[in-house]
Amino acid sequence: MHRPKTWLVSEVRPCSPERGRVAGVNFNPLTIMKTIRQLTAGLALIALVAGCASRGVKNPSGVPVTRMNADEQGFVAGTGVESQDLVAVTDKMARSILGIQAIATAAAPPIIVLDPVENKTRFPINKDIFLTRIRTELIKKAGGRVTFLARDRMAVLEKERNLKREGAVTAASNPQAQEFAGADYFLTGTLEGMSTRTAAGTSDYILYTFQLINARTSAIVWEDNAEIKKQGLEDAAYR
Repeated sequence: MHRPKTWLVSEVRPCSPERGRVAGVNFNPLTIMKTIRQLTAGLALIALVAGCASRGVKNPSGVPVTRMNADEQGFVAGTGVESQDLVAVTDKMARSILGIQAIATAAAPPIIVLDPVENKTRFPINKDIFLTRIRTELIKKAGGRVTFLARDRMAVLEKERNLKREGAVTAASNPQAQEFAGADYFLTGTLEGMSTRTAAGTSDYILYTFQLINARTSAIVWEDNAEIKKQGLEDAAYR
């Protein structure tokens, strides 16, 4: 009869480092713990690097952010309206307006109201930023030769006037008088564009036109424009 082999306690011996090797693999407990610690540290480093790499905008030189002047073209560029175009166009318009007779020879500073720019291009840009910068440049460089009205603040201005008329706040002049000034001119503009797209890339032409219109007669007393054309391999998203 076959009897199962009985293992004796005396036959069980602890493994030595040499006996712990099987096909070149070391099962020494100290070596295994050291390997686990090394793997854990390596995984933690990989997670840290991956987390850092997912933050920020990268440029070709590897610097997360590059500060530039508004009139410079950076490495992130497209064929649409960009900051350097805004600066170039509005600087030209401000210089042109200061040279017209209606401004240069006026007996009193003409009063100007901004009328929203019409954007007819394919780019969904903040169109009113053009008039804002033209106004800023004119106020800085005109030396008091022009005055702009804050028509976009009429709600708060009317509220303040009503508070003065009701006696709720003090007034330096007669609050019953109509002191809101009327406009002599309206400054407005239009952005128009033409686009071409083929397998070779994208091309965009944009015409920037601005006008100064007499508020009483509707006569256009000044008009100027700027033209910019760009071509590129890829289109860009504008917001």
